[in-house]
Order: sequence, then C-alpha cells, then structure tokens
Amino acid sequence: MDFGDILEQWDNQQKAAAKKQKDSGKNQVSHKKANAPTPEEKAAMEMKKGFDFVEERNKKINPMELWLRRYGTVDKDALNQQEEARNKYQSRSSLVEMRPEARIDLHGLKREEAWARLEAFVADCEMRKIKKIMIVHGKGIHTHGSDPVLGEMVRKFIEQDKRLGTSGHPDANEGGKGATWVILKNNLFK
Repeated sequence: MDFGDILEQWDNQQKAAAKKQKDSGKNQVSHKKANAPTPEEKAAMEMKKGFDFVEERNKKINPMELWLRRYGTVDKDALNQQEEARNKYQSRSSLVEMRPEARIDLHGLKREEAWARLEAFVADCEMRKIKKIMIVHGKGIHTHGSDPVLGEMVRKFIEQDKRLGTSGHPDANEGGKGATWVILKNNLFK
C-alpha cells in the first residue's frame, strides 16, 4: 500500500461520512466560533464586567484614606471615659461609699427560700452589670430561739458565692446590722 492508496481510502471514508450525514438530515457542523468562550467563562466574564483590576491597582488614593482603611480610627473620649470608670472602682473607699444599685428584702422568708431568692437575685444583678447590692435580712429580734437565722445564712451565702466580694453593714439609718451590702467582683471592670 502506497501513499496514493491511503489518500484514496481516506477520501472514500470522507465521502461516505458526508453521504451518511446528508441521508440523516442532520448537520453536525458546529457553528461555534473558534476560541469562543464556554458558558462558564461567559458567566465569569459577566461577574467581572465593570471591574477593571488593572485600573483599580493603578488608582491613586489619598494616603490618609489608605491609613484610615488599614488601621481604623480610635475614639479617645470613649477610651478616657472607660479608663476613668476603671480607676473609679479600683479604689476600695469609692466602692464602699458607693450607693447600692439594687436591693433585696428577705424579711419573713425561711432559710431555703431566702437562699434560692439570693441566688436568682445575684445572677440577675451580674447579668445587668450591677456593681454593689444591698441585702436586707433583718436583725432577728423577732426570732424565737438562739441566733437570727437570715443574718447567718446571708453571711454563709456571701462566703460561698465566688461572684461576691467585699461586704459590710451600712449605717444605722440604712439598716445597720439588719442589712449587708456586697460588691460583685465580676462587674467591677465592665
């Protein structure tokens, strides 16, 4: 078989394929342009349309604007107020002199009831970011038996609860030994 025979065989195959195509009535010739983008490429081009990366890169920007975009701004007044508030509550004397922001009265409650109410009250005060609370428990002058019940229970509660810090009794005109103020530790710096 020489080269002429090969060309003749190839030509016959091409003619047979063309005749078969005519007989089927379907033209399978692609009308797509050479190097035309695929549908996925078209979608990607549509997304980028209107955004020129080269133009964006070469765009001149004010140096101050660039610095602000990169590092942001700082509100010095807000920082000063936060610092003053932090310093205000670091002094023990200012905390002791501060008026209680919330109070609970346990008069007439049994030990278990008072304990449960105190737990709920302290949790609520912590959530509301209250710094100092007042617990009114009474002096126990109406208690029958040896010692006042609620005063001792409040003292034990304060010792066991990790959220509570310094405590003390207010002046006589605010309850004296029948009330106890307490500082909440977790809310001092919030």
